[in-house]
Amino acid sequence: QVQLVESGGGLVQAGGSLRLSCAASGSIFSINAMGWYRLTPGKQRELVAAITSGGNTNYADSVKGRFTISRDNAKNTVYLQMNSLKPEDTAVYYCNAAVRSTPSLVVYDYWGQGTQVTVSS
Repeated sequence: QVQLVESGGGLVQAGGSLRLSCAASGSIFSINAMGWYRLTPGKQRELVAAITSGGNTNYADSVKGRFTISRDNAKNTVYLQMNSLKPEDTAVYYCNAAVRSTPSLVVYDYWGQGTQVTVSS
């Protein structure tokens, strides 16, 4: 089993910054891609940013230039630095990791419990 524990959410004024962290633990041989998704009421889950084990990144158009995803492979941790936050960034943010628990090629997706980010105008 693998657990993803998120931290860093909260309430911030528009224009402010927050940093989310997500640490993976448990039966981990290696982690492929890690990413952050967000969910708001009435909307589908949205990929915010993703990063491969080699450091290649991908961002939603709505956050490009404002958010930065990074990871520490030694700590099995992924971060999301969020700057210039807007009220429309308000959502529950979920961490995702594609994990191999053995040297086989089998990869499982794991999700964190979610952390609320609220941006006031």
